[in-house]
Amino acid sequence: MRFEGPIARQNQYLFAGDWESETGEDISDLLTHPMAETQAGLPAQVIGTGPTVRFSAMPEMFESLMYTARRKLVITTPYFVPDESMLAGLCACARRGVDTTIVFPARNDSWIVAAASRSYYDNLLAAGVRIFEYPDGLLHTKSLTLDAEVTLIGSANMDRRSFELNYENNILFYDRSLTAAMCRRQESYINRSKLITREMLDGWTWRRRLWNNTIAMLGPVL
Repeated sequence: MRFEGPIARQNQYLFAGDWESETGEDISDLLTHPMAETQAGLPAQVIGTGPTVRFSAMPEMFESLMYTARRKLVITTPYFVPDESMLAGLCACARRGVDTTIVFPARNDSWIVAAASRSYYDNLLAAGVRIFEYPDGLLHTKSLTLDAEVTLIGSANMDRRSFELNYENNILFYDRSLTAAMCRRQESYINRSKLITREMLDGWTWRRRLWNNTIAMLGPVL
């Protein structure tokens, strides 16, 4: 996706602030360059978070969107190690009748995170969340679409490292047309993915379940 106008300027401010704090170099002059005129756009907001700012802003955004959903919620994320409130929000979304889908990579570049993520499958399926695993490489898209109207994209994963330790930058926007494009991309992932069923989980050995649950206990430090 390409953004122009005020949302791009917000990202410039975020970049300049991060650059100056890391290098000590003042690049604020770049922010005085006039912006090119753009056509009427869409409501959008940059959400920049990190350990030196109010770190709960990103998880609160994710949870607020989950509780706002009325018809459909689709999420793609490579790393899923939620805290209790995040997991509760996702499950509550499905329990109240929202068509809730989440897509993970079938093969993760972190076997520890993969095991921790799968420890939550039981709770998600019990709540009615549809789970898919994408087989064609590491699905690294971090996206959320809400009722085919709202999109959240960016760098933040749904794990505690992103929410509490990392510097992240997401963009939230409201636009049916652009969200439709994001929905089509998400649907392309789903069409190539394997649906995870209760029968599959029942076929897991007790050793695999124990391994996943043991790794999940390390969630706060993953």
